[in-house]
Amino acid sequence: MSEQATTPGQGPDHGDIPDPAPGLEESVRELGRAGKETAQSAQHTLRSLRRLASADFALARSAFGRALAWSGVAIVFGASAWLLLAATLIALLQALGLSWFLALLITSIVSLAGTGLAAWRGSYFFHHTGMHATRRQLSRLGLFDEPTEHDPDAEVDVTGASR
Repeated sequence: MSEQATTPGQGPDHGDIPDPAPGLEESVRELGRAGKETAQSAQHTLRSLRRLASADFALARSAFGRALAWSGVAIVFGASAWLLLAATLIALLQALGLSWFLALLITSIVSLAGTGLAAWRGSYFFHHTGMHATRRQLSRLGLFDEPTEHDPDAEVDVTGASR
């Protein structure tokens, strides 16, 4: 044996005694503490998810109301005021020497353009009713598998391999 031989219980460099393995009772306590922390973390996650869903529902409700309002505006202007404006425009085009056919065609094209604008604005607000933030978080939790183009995690499948 050499001069630096160590006795059992002493480290070769510092002479410190290693900690004994924890007993069964201490391991059970640590396991219980870890379980409680896990449960608290899950509770916090669910609370945050509930708040997110609530905020997303509020956004969807507001966006749906705005979309309905814009749809109502489109209907009101498309149905009532446009009849008078179309008649006036047709009379003006007739006075300028255009045929009835051209006067009605020009008025119809302007009407379709206004309808397209109102439909575009309505679809913009209807997009917010999709609850995208909640769906994205539920997907990250593994509850829904709806990969999106904008989600950086969508390129990784369950096994972690890139697609």
